[in-house]
Amino acid sequence: MRYSAWKIFTEGLSGNRGWTKLWREPEPKPDYDIVIIGAGHGMAAAHYLAKTFGIRNVAVLEKGWLGSGNIGRNTTIIRSNYLLPENEPFYEFSLKLWEGLEQDVNFNAMVSQRGILNLCHSDPQRDAFARRGNAMKLAGADAVLLDQDRLRKMCPYLDFDNARFPIRGALWQPRGGTVRHDAVAWGYARSASSLGVDIIQNCEVTGFRIENGICRGVETTKGPIGARKVVACVAGSSGKLMSLAGMRLPIESHVLQAFVSEGLKPVLPGVITFGAGHFYVSQSDKGGLVFGGDIDGYNSYAQRGNLPVVEDVCEGGMAVMPFIGRARLLRMWGGLMDMSMDGSPFIDKTHIEGLYFNGGWCYGGFKATPASGYCTAHLLAKEEPHPTAAGFRLDRFRRGQVIDEKGAGAQPNLH
Repeated sequence: MRYSAWKIFTEGLSGNRGWTKLWREPEPKPDYDIVIIGAGHGMAAAHYLAKTFGIRNVAVLEKGWLGSGNIGRNTTIIRSNYLLPENEPFYEFSLKLWEGLEQDVNFNAMVSQRGILNLCHSDPQRDAFARRGNAMKLAGADAVLLDQDRLRKMCPYLDFDNARFPIRGALWQPRGGTVRHDAVAWGYARSASSLGVDIIQNCEVTGFRIENGICRGVETTKGPIGARKVVACVAGSSGKLMSLAGMRLPIESHVLQAFVSEGLKPVLPGVITFGAGHFYVSQSDKGGLVFGGDIDGYNSYAQRGNLPVVEDVCEGGMAVMPFIGRARLLRMWGGLMDMSMDGSPFIDKTHIEGLYFNGGWCYGGFKATPASGYCTAHLLAKEEPHPTAAGFRLDRFRRGQVIDEKGAGAQPNLH
């Protein structure tokens, strides 16, 4: 079924009796060409495998329900304002895929390119943002360096004269914005299923079938499933899952909290980030302020956080826009982040033939979803990395070719 305005009109006349389920719910087959573990980036990979590369004998295994992982536990921001040559072209590729996503999957994902503002609070930081903006332009992205006067016209409610963190200006990416996270999962799932991909929910992988150094499939709570190729795309559970194959990854799992306030009248023009701390905020279509900050400072697999981080995030918000102190918090939640030690991801083959890995997304997982899925599908189909993901190798630490985007990784100060 293809969605359209005409379809909505005709269904309204017929009592909406013609709508079908978004995706099939089959039982797993004994064997597949490719098994994908994880239905976030993995669902995007399944879509591109089927639609772009014509590989449709594919199963996506999700240990919970579709959207229960990080794909449905984030702050919905999309952007490509990175600096390094290994990352900026990749995230710009992802942003271009976001711009055509709804037409590609025939589903309303509520892609809203309202822009993203990175505030700067000192002259050296403004210079660093100018450098970043130039790197973005060299990669084909958009970037505008705003002075204080122009920023005041856009956001007059910001605390420009804060004694500790005066706002000097901002780096603005007009094409950045937000996308409804669960709609992304639903749209990719609907498209992949219609192309023949099997989506198996509530199917946890409990082991890998490895024979003579070759991965032949997986063991699951629904029985063994054979495959020529297996790829793990499970975000914060990456270390736990890959340990079942005897692998130790250069990542740590941390909790990242997110928050939503009560509904307010429209006030934010787009996404705003604090340059002197870690705070980012946007406003949902329902009016709630959606915001977050730093990861919790300890390793965890729990999808919940702690109060010290709540305090730190709220302090960052108050430093930027004190008026939010009057808003009431509606709800909060946590997602699992697989933090690499150089702040950049992995899309690569492992040393086990037939086993592939996608992970280490740190704070950049949701915004990377389309490009991550496409590049993973490209690697599986062609046995070579996509040009924009060529640097995301698992062995880059051993080779001394780190992609040090943040210079922070997870929490190296705690080691």
